[in-house]
Amino acid sequence: MDGPVKIGVLTFHRCINYGSYWQARCLVEGLGALGHRAELLDHASARVDRAEWRCALRPVPGQTGDRAAYRRKMLRFFQAFATLPLSPRFPLDAPRFMDEYEAIVVGSDEVWNLSHPWYGGVPLFYGQGLRTQRALAYAASFGHHDTSSGLDPAWARRLRGFEAIAVRDEASRALVAAAIGADVDVVLDPCLAFPPGFDAYESRTEEHAYVALYGHGFSSGFANAVRGWAHRRGLPIVSIGYRNDWADRQWIEAGPLEFAPFIANADAVVTNFFHGCVFALRHRRPFVCEASWYRGTKLRCLMQQVGGERHLLAPAMTPDDIAGVLDVPISACVDARIERLRLASREFLREAVLAQAAVS
Repeated sequence: MDGPVKIGVLTFHRCINYGSYWQARCLVEGLGALGHRAELLDHASARVDRAEWRCALRPVPGQTGDRAAYRRKMLRFFQAFATLPLSPRFPLDAPRFMDEYEAIVVGSDEVWNLSHPWYGGVPLFYGQGLRTQRALAYAASFGHHDTSSGLDPAWARRLRGFEAIAVRDEASRALVAAAIGADVDVVLDPCLAFPPGFDAYESRTEEHAYVALYGHGFSSGFANAVRGWAHRRGLPIVSIGYRNDWADRQWIEAGPLEFAPFIANADAVVTNFFHGCVFALRHRRPFVCEASWYRGTKLRCLMQQVGGERHLLAPAMTPDDIAGVLDVPISACVDARIERLRLASREFLREAVLAQAAVS
């Protein structure tokens, strides 16, 4: 088969989450850059919407208030969703109504996380019901699923229906290898493999010097150390997307098109979220990360993948410990490793799609 391939991308593209939006956009645009016709499979579910929006209006357990700001944030996400290349909508639980595709790529979010509070256990993300003869998985992840518990045989059988699989982290690689009896590639998140340039950003931050704070649930020790470091340097801490009372300023209502340049223009990034690290790496911003129980596995895997272990810090630290990381540029070795992984990630996707097109 010659010419572009019609590809559907199945992911969590309507989550009120900066990383989910950008990984979906970067993957579909990356496939387009490889010469294919790609669009996001626009699945719909009233059950999922209710759960997603309820969480978006009160995302931090134990916090009350800020509902108006979180609502403005949601509206900015809805506006951004409308600009994505979307398929005709179809019910999440009735995929027979989706369009047919020459290939479908599942990924790159926690699409195989069976513990996800509203997407967990949906067979579609394991390939069941996809309207294609050629299913791929790119940068798929099991999230915080316990690798020691393995994967139920019923879900493992579904994974064998994928003709090519690449995952986002070593923990997911181990689960897939045990499930299907074959090793698979570990590739970069699309935000690093197909990074958006500044021309993709439609808004800018007006801040001139600041520390970008992204996440919630930080330990008091970590927060105090970051504050000590930032205030020594006269840098205000600006919390984006969530309230953190220890920040100097809250920017809760920021949308995804504001998030990307905000991270890119920061003097430093402080986070406990996966895509906080990803965007800091993409824009070569000094950053430190604290691993939470929910995100610890994927954060450790990312740091091992790119050789950035020094950026992942423990709660018991001092401003001097923070300075040892944030006062130093991103290592050239990290940049070199990301570039090698970027080339390998693109090559995996290019070969997988072309191999499928050849037999279609």
